[in-house]
Amino acid sequence: MADVKKKQLVYNIIDFLRTSAQDGTVKEDDKESLEVAVQCIAESFGVDPDSSEDEKAYSIKPASLLSILDVFLKTKAKSSSSSSSSSSTSAPAPAAPPSISSKGPGESDKTRAESLKAKGNSLMSQKLYDSAIEQYSEAIELDGSNPVYYSNRAAAWGGLGKHEKAVEDAEKALELDPAFAKGYSRLGHAQFSMGEYEAAVKAYEDGLKLDSSNANMKGALAAAKAKLAEASTNSVADREPPRGGAGTGGAGGMPDLGSLASMLGGLGGGGGGGGDGGGGMPDLASLMNNPQMMAMAQQMMANGGLERLMQNPTLRNMAENVQNGGGMPDLSALASDPSMRDLASQFMGGGGAGGAGRGA
Repeated sequence: MADVKKKQLVYNIIDFLRTSAQDGTVKEDDKESLEVAVQCIAESFGVDPDSSEDEKAYSIKPASLLSILDVFLKTKAKSSSSSSSSSSTSAPAPAAPPSISSKGPGESDKTRAESLKAKGNSLMSQKLYDSAIEQYSEAIELDGSNPVYYSNRAAAWGGLGKHEKAVEDAEKALELDPAFAKGYSRLGHAQFSMGEYEAAVKAYEDGLKLDSSNANMKGALAAAKAKLAEASTNSVADREPPRGGAGTGGAGGMPDLGSLASMLGGLGGGGGGGGDGGGGMPDLASLMNNPQMMAMAQQMMANGGLERLMQNPTLRNMAENVQNGGGMPDLSALASDPSMRDLASQFMGGGGAGGAGRGA
């Protein structure tokens, strides 16, 4: 960092010397000697004043050394004037350097910080994230009240895969300006990259409240919501009972009908039989929201069990009875039906209610 600052100083000294030779400040007879001096200084510090790359890296335009010096002298004069007007009995406060002010950064600091930000942006476009971070960090040192510098540095941290640091800078940007929509976009991206999809959704939604027409943030929000839904689905699948365990039968077949009747009874009465879980069908909404029932249905559809089940004469007669207005059967009685138990055994690989084995 110190070497970069030195090169910036040398580059801009050379720029001042060349400008002085062109605007008539230096006599015609002295121009040749001045150019020789410029070449010697450039070689000594490893700076190429004719390189466009060095110009991007070190130039402070539109500011110049003279404008910076002018601001410094004015600041110093004001500080001296304020010090002399204070009471002779009180000790004068030490003058602060021009880059530090109790009232915030001066105009020269802001100009310099903007120049550093521009260089950082150029480095970002070249994917030189480390160098871009250096430029943004220097800009923050000069003007730590600008949320854009923290936001841009968050993007550079993201380019390096350091998303935790990106979150810190994005949050700092929003602390400085809660209405800074770009800060929410940076925060959401960092959280999304860390797999914190719920937090990313909130960040994007907060950002869209400030910038509702932002197409990029809308797309990012949709992606975060999709990832969150996928994560929730996987979480539910992880909680489903394993196939072939107790009560589910072997080979991915039908569950034990006695357990199924008990489970359905516990969901509450409704439909044909009514009562407190005795013989009626449960409320369909409750039934469809029960994860065990959903898992069973998905399992049967996957292995063709549902099609084979409906070919059974007992179940076909039961379906015809319901269609003809006979009402739903009592599930407890259905579970006790020997033919239905034989049917369950077929889907459980001949194991009956517990024939699949419970595992170790």
